[in-house]
Amino acid sequence: GVATMTRRYQDQLKGLRTRVLDTRKTTPGMRMLEKEAVATGGGTNHRIGLFDMILIKDNHVDFAGGIPEAVKRAKEYCRAKGKDLKIEVEVRNEDEIRQALEAGVDRIMLDNFTPERTREAVKLIGGRTEIESSGGITIDTLRAYGECGVDYISVGALTHSVKGLDMSFKAV
Repeated sequence: GVATMTRRYQDQLKGLRTRVLDTRKTTPGMRMLEKEAVATGGGTNHRIGLFDMILIKDNHVDFAGGIPEAVKRAKEYCRAKGKDLKIEVEVRNEDEIRQALEAGVDRIMLDNFTPERTREAVKLIGGRTEIESSGGITIDTLRAYGECGVDYISVGALTHSVKGLDMSFKAV
């Protein structure tokens, strides 16, 4: 079911460079199998856990006192621990996009942007970093986001909302 759903989503993006990403929203105990199913279906794995990429979400930004401080702390952590991790920041508006670009992040996540706002954000970013769209994107709206020029679209539904195929093998 996960591989089939992923294939349906990725097929909606035919002819575009945009890739469908999974999320960490997986069935407890089944993460690695579901991640493999996403890859089998033609999607791309985002993060396996909290250890392989730093994702600075809106709450982190708010508690740290802003994007520059949150990114600074993440980079200090990487230096102190000898880690080479990509840093992604979730943004809510154009001002936060500018802050993330100035802070030198590897990827900007446009959270709950409309396709129109996404198109404007892609122009503002101008290829300076990877771009991910996220938040409420369905198979019906997926292509509109891909056509904006984002690199990735993350879809939690690939793993958390899939119905398994009802199959049985009958011996005759």
